[in-house]
Amino acid sequence: MKGRLIGFLIVLSYVLGLAATGFSANYKPEYKMSIVVGPTTSWGMGGAKFSELVKERTNGRINIKVYYSGQLYAGKQTNEFLLLKQGVADFALGSTINWSPAVRELNLFALPFFFNGSYKALDAVESGDVGKRIFKILDEKGVVAMGWGENGFREITNSKRSIKKPTDLNGLKIRVVGSPIFIDIFKSLGANPISMNWGEALSAFQAGTVDGQENPVTGIIIPYKLWQVHKYCTFWNYVIDPLILAVSKETWNTFDAKDRAIIRKAALEAADWQKKAAREGLAGSSDSLNILKKNGMDVYVLTAEDMKAFKDKVKPVYDRWVPEIGADLVKAAETTVQSIEKKAPAKRRSLRNK
Repeated sequence: MKGRLIGFLIVLSYVLGLAATGFSANYKPEYKMSIVVGPTTSWGMGGAKFSELVKERTNGRINIKVYYSGQLYAGKQTNEFLLLKQGVADFALGSTINWSPAVRELNLFALPFFFNGSYKALDAVESGDVGKRIFKILDEKGVVAMGWGENGFREITNSKRSIKKPTDLNGLKIRVVGSPIFIDIFKSLGANPISMNWGEALSAFQAGTVDGQENPVTGIIIPYKLWQVHKYCTFWNYVIDPLILAVSKETWNTFDAKDRAIIRKAALEAADWQKKAAREGLAGSSDSLNILKKNGMDVYVLTAEDMKAFKDKVKPVYDRWVPEIGADLVKAAETTVQSIEKKAPAKRRSLRNK
């Protein structure tokens, strides 16, 4: 009896100890987080920030390891959402572009020239009814979205010539993400869009088999020093690339209520921190321009007249994709953007092309 009592007390103390630390037998020793790019970008640093906050605030109960440069997805980076949905990746700070083949509504952010370079309009869409509807759609697909991050408005670089009008894109081989809307956009502009992963693209630029690419300046162009392979850069803010910090619902359901609250708060803080970091030196600002120019790039900022020619050229693509995304969702977003423009008309960039 004495032996049994001692054994019972040992087990009881162990269970109470686990309860006191909030440990759950269902928790993994390590959770995997997918990031498409490397750790030195604001995108990559946002993932690290989230991991650190969660580990600190759960006293090490939840340990998230960040897998950079697409280590978790097999083949295409557009597979990331599927891996998250299936629970192969527990967390991800993912691009709406990469997830859009699986979630058609996310193509909203890739409608050409939809936001007119306005971060205020973008923030209003994300924080408003449209953003909430998108998060609900993701939840229905098995992914719990927790916060909006940022990769930035996407600009275009290439090794052949300055792009000032649509015809300057004729025949250029431009690397794009494997998302159909991007292929449609560049075909409409006369370019030859090449779909490939980012790592493959870097090798193709160096070999000269691909002429150019489109990506945010502070998020990709500067961190990856694309001036080493591309002479020309054009600022046109043609689409935006929001990031979403999310968790697989399969993983989410294993956490208790207290830890869910901790994770959600950490996600909001990390996403906000990452977005601010990504927007330091806004696309088209003198800071980002100067960095590119100092490193030998020929930089051109489209004028209002220049922009109109591009918008007219891609209008059929815009119209064709509205029903694919959902006309009601696009209309709601358009209404939000228009209301922001009425309150504070977007200022035309005053930067001179020198």
